[in-house]
Amino acid sequence: MASRASSEAPADGTPIHIPALPKLGRTWYKRGALYWLCRARTTAFLLILMGAVSFFALALYHGFTSEWSPTVRSAWNWATVVASCGALVWGWVTQRREHRGALLDPPTPAQTVQAKRDHNRQAPGRAFAGRWMVLLLVPVLPAVAAYIVGWLAGWTTVREYPSEVGARRWMQEHPSGT
Repeated sequence: MASRASSEAPADGTPIHIPALPKLGRTWYKRGALYWLCRARTTAFLLILMGAVSFFALALYHGFTSEWSPTVRSAWNWATVVASCGALVWGWVTQRREHRGALLDPPTPAQTVQAKRDHNRQAPGRAFAGRWMVLLLVPVLPAVAAYIVGWLAGWTTVREYPSEVGARRWMQEHPSGT
């Protein structure tokens, strides 16, 4: 799991062990071109995801409200625009607060890997059950999508992930990689 960075070895000759982090590998250590390519790849994927979520939410919303009278639909559309703007900001602020809290107590590399494994093992039934909730949320789905977009935009634009901070602290505490 650890690699050696001999060019960065301390004066006593012991090698530095750089832990691999999910989605970043060992590129986080030097933050070179490969690191920024990983970050750009993640950002591009999330931009596509945010566009798809927004398109899906607006298409369902339009289909649901198209049967309403023009007066009610116009009033609801304006209320939805206001709610969506608020939800976008709320998603951003929520993510930034979570990020700030995670930076105060960042995970170790082992905790980061375990969290990724736990996330990958989540039961697909939970996602299926969530699909039925979408039908109940259709009238407010644009606001829900705006919250998700705000949260993802806030997460994507951070300078450094908590996993990187935790790995750097772990490396300071365990210079030999044990």
